[in-house]
Amino acid sequence: MVDCNMKSGMEVYSSEFVSDDCLADDRLGVETEILVPKVGMKFDSEKELFEFYKKYAYEIGFPVRKRNSKKGDDRVVRYVSFTCSREGRRKTNRSTSLNPPPTIEIGCRARLTVCSDARGIWRINVVQLEHNHKTSPSKSRLYRCNRELSAHVKRRLEVNDIARIPLHKSYNSTVVEAGGFENMTCVEKDCRNFIDKVRRLRLREGYAAALQNGKAISRSLYNLEIQGVSKRIHLKGLL
Repeated sequence: MVDCNMKSGMEVYSSEFVSDDCLADDRLGVETEILVPKVGMKFDSEKELFEFYKKYAYEIGFPVRKRNSKKGDDRVVRYVSFTCSREGRRKTNRSTSLNPPPTIEIGCRARLTVCSDARGIWRINVVQLEHNHKTSPSKSRLYRCNRELSAHVKRRLEVNDIARIPLHKSYNSTVVEAGGFENMTCVEKDCRNFIDKVRRLRLREGYAAALQNGKAISRSLYNLEIQGVSKRIHLKGLL
């Protein structure tokens, strides 16, 4: 049973009364107020609205994403839909119908539809809160929309990569420093993707520097050759 209170015109859920399907065991007994999206809520920007929905989704335990957007007659984005990441269904062809690839898309209809007025104020028009799957707050930190690498972690990974320290060791040291996996805001895959990107940029910069040096050497050789030709012509004139 969910106990709903009213605060400033908004529904507020108390986690003390929410079932295990809604909140993880480690949060039970802890008084946590969850602001629930409602039709008519207004926000100063699209980013602020999305952050509000992400915070709500984090507390309930489901991933979210920006589904689509539409521009108004003034060519400015006026309509946006935010959905649960398990919205939609992936199309399969005959060759993969017997062995379909894994997917999180299971047709969940939870969503927010919002629009903005001429002043740039965003308003929630449609709210669908029910999911066709279980939610898990204990997994919220692992959803892609909530994962991030801090500047400190990025710097450590980059320095260790230059020192040729294996990535798994760098990640494990980061886990120890954070006090355990439950305190991590990223997974090892995020670290690997970051290092791959850094290596590509490093390689690109090295290629550009080598190309620049090659051009400089070519110009120097060309100038030396011109000078040599000029000297030979001058000598022939003297003879």
